Parts: sequence; C-alpha cells; structure tokens
Amino acid sequence: MEPGLFGSVFEPIENLLHFMMEVLYNVTDKLGFGSYGLAIILLTIIVKVALYPLTVKQIKSMKAMQEIQPELQKLQEKHKNNPQMLQMKMMELYRDKGVNPMAGCLPLVIQMPILMGMYYALYNFDYGGAAPSFLWLPSLSETDPNYILPVLAAATTLIQQKMTTMQQTQQTKMLMIVMPLFIGWLSLTFPSGLVLYWVTMNVVQIVQQWWIYRDDGVNDEKGAA
Repeated sequence: MEPGLFGSVFEPIENLLHFMMEVLYNVTDKLGFGSYGLAIILLTIIVKVALYPLTVKQIKSMKAMQEIQPELQKLQEKHKNNPQMLQMKMMELYRDKGVNPMAGCLPLVIQMPILMGMYYALYNFDYGGAAPSFLWLPSLSETDPNYILPVLAAATTLIQQKMTTMQQTQQTKMLMIVMPLFIGWLSLTFPSGLVLYWVTMNVVQIVQQWWIYRDDGVNDEKGAA
C-alpha cells in the first residue's frame, strides 16, 4: 500500500502517534536503554489496550454470528426461492438468539482509522538519520535480512485466524492459508519497524482473544461434563 495515496486522510492520527513514539523513546532513553523498537512495541500495546472495549464487542459479535451459521444456512436452503420469507426468518433468528449482525461493524469502523494511522506513522517515521538497530535487526527502516519478522507475521496471523474462526468452511480454510502467506509476503518488503508493529499487534490480539474466550472454554467443559 503506497502511503501517498491515503496518508493525508490519516495525517492527524499519524502526527499524534509520531508524538507518542518520541515520548516513549525518550522514556526508554531516560531509563538508560533508548530504543525505538521498544517504543514501537509499547505504543502498539497502548493502542490495543485503549481499543480493548471495542475489540470485545467485535469478537463477541463475530463469535455469535459464527455460532448461528448452521441455522442460517438451513434457512437459506429452505427459502432460497422466497427472498422475503428468508429475510423475515433471518430477522426472527437474530432476535431469538439476541444477535445483531451489524454489532461487529461499528467497532471495526472506529478502530480502522487508528490502526491505519499506526501504519502510516511507522511507514513514514523519521528516526533522525540512520534508523537504529533493534535486537537482530540492523535497521528498523530496512527489511528483516533474516526473515524472522515475516515468518512471525505470518504465524501470528494464522493463530489469530484460528482463534476467531469457529465454523470452518472450504472458503475459510482457504483464507486461513492465503491470508498468512500474503501477510508474510508483504512483510518481506516492508520496513522492519512496521512489521514489528504488526507482529506485536497480533500477539496482543491473541492474548485479548484468549482472555475474552476463557470463560467460554470453562463453560464448554462444564457442559460436556
């Protein structure tokens, strides 16, 4: 994605995140280990924690919609020649199950400008001359020469998808193969600082999803017993 196409739309958010990056770097510097890599990780965690209430709504809505997919498919097959009846039965199913099909959209719409702002903030970030190294990375503005971050980006994307997807159709199985590979391929060309953000975001998302689903796992075990 070329930053010049849409970057100006997210410029206010980008400027705020640039400011936060510098603040976090200065904090690590005063602690004696100034690190832009650590600043990226801290900033990503702060953003994801701030968006946690929206993440909860989005994930629970997705989970609820996936749980009723078998019933929706039966209705679609039964009333495939009667769109009006199908629409009415679907609304009845949503009402009976307490599911709002649009509930997951608003949290996503609110999160996207912030997450895209992070993308542009890190893509365009000026480290002040030569970008610093971080762990095995010689430069946060260059690609990972050891391909560790691209592999982590693909792997964490796959784990996150597996945690979110309950009903595995042929299409979702294909998506769970294609999407991680696509993310890994993109990461081969992106600056390491940007890929570090993506991997950190995925890891925090995985932890948040585990936390949200933990009670469901306990309830499932009790029900099975």
